[in-house]
Amino acid sequence: MRDKYESPFSSRYASDYMLKLFSSDTRYTTWRRLWVALAEAEMKQGLGITEDQVAELKAHIDDIDYDLVAKREKEVRHDVMAHVYAYGKAAPSAAGIIHLGATSCYVTDNADLVIYRDALKYIKEELRALMANLAECALKYKDVPTLGYTHYQPAQPVTVGKRVSLWLQDLETDFYELEFALENIRFLGCRGTTGTEASFMDLFEGDTDKIDGMNKMIAETFGFTEIFPVSGQTYPRKTDVRIMNCLSSIAQSCYRMAQDIRLLQHDRQLEEPFEKNQIGSSAMAYKRNPMRCERICSLARYLMTDAMNAVMTAQSQWLERTLDDSANRRISLPEGFLCCDAILRIAKNVTQGIVVNEKVVDKTLRDYLPFIATENIMMEAVKKGGNRQDIHEIIRTCSMEATAAMKDGRDGALLEKLAAEPSLGLSLAELEELMDPRQYTGRCAGQVERYVESLKPIIDGAAAESEELDI
Repeated sequence: MRDKYESPFSSRYASDYMLKLFSSDTRYTTWRRLWVALAEAEMKQGLGITEDQVAELKAHIDDIDYDLVAKREKEVRHDVMAHVYAYGKAAPSAAGIIHLGATSCYVTDNADLVIYRDALKYIKEELRALMANLAECALKYKDVPTLGYTHYQPAQPVTVGKRVSLWLQDLETDFYELEFALENIRFLGCRGTTGTEASFMDLFEGDTDKIDGMNKMIAETFGFTEIFPVSGQTYPRKTDVRIMNCLSSIAQSCYRMAQDIRLLQHDRQLEEPFEKNQIGSSAMAYKRNPMRCERICSLARYLMTDAMNAVMTAQSQWLERTLDDSANRRISLPEGFLCCDAILRIAKNVTQGIVVNEKVVDKTLRDYLPFIATENIMMEAVKKGGNRQDIHEIIRTCSMEATAAMKDGRDGALLEKLAAEPSLGLSLAELEELMDPRQYTGRCAGQVERYVESLKPIIDGAAAESEELDI
């Protein structure tokens, strides 16, 4: 429908899997599955519901008459009751027992929990794949020296792989936060209008074991082993806070990585992938803008801000519940997931084809290496009998002169200046021997190897979980 607004997440960014998961079909068929599970559990616990009624409900899970739902909702101004009505028309023999003892949040909240859980599982696999890309990149460039930066000013060398490992470590933190969020999602169950289960105390004539058994059956039908021990009408909105904080954390890590790549692409040290026929600018034909990393940062800003919606909802629940969370959650939670999905998809693309311009990396480092090596130069001069304080002053003076020359657009020629100082006692050849960048990267390569090895349990676990999700 080109004449109506369409979310960019639908038209440009999110995966087919995630779009289907948050579709109306998935949401409302999940409602019907919940109504089937409730009826079946109530039947098994002795209420007057027949197998034929349950069978008819099962037979009509997918054939939702959306036109009838829309017409009925316009009349009654209640989406859940409009769906109950349409379901009853499709399964007339069961119309009288649909939603028995339940309140609207039975279907809305439990369906959300089912969808959010499945979305987190998908995000987990996307995150794992991104981590695998970065682990491969870190190992490949583990011993390629590069200029380090603190305060975005030249600092002691690191390696390209070591820098990648910093991005990877942030994502590892996110991975474990995501696992914690997944492991701690609980089912709401069917708890009634204020969470007291009073309607079921009436239906089951005070038999609490039957109520507990009913809720356990429904939860297990949807793959949940834990149910919130207490609730109001809704499940605790702190769950949404935990989920959105997790998604925001992934966005933060991806932003940091993408921003670093953007900075390095400015210096032509790294480049994101660039296709043969890609256009970098409509006006400047020579340009290779880091548009994918820019998009990651742009989307990440949206998601980090979006996460605040869950915080504000959780703090304003008004006793057993208020409805001012509904419209907000209908937008903020799905779009948070779709945004995180989009960020990870782009980040995977970038890290699969990232280009390291090793000659530029080497030249950039060597331009600054004489300054970085001055401490080692001082030590060598002292070994040859020089006075440490006198040597320090020689190096300081020559460094200032070289820096001034560079600021004037000329070659700093620091090594030549130092070699010309008799009191230093080092020849140009001896100074140049100290210019091997690998002397200054410390334990970078070993750190990368050890760290990537520690991630094997995460990265190697991808296949089995992906099959479970049918990805």
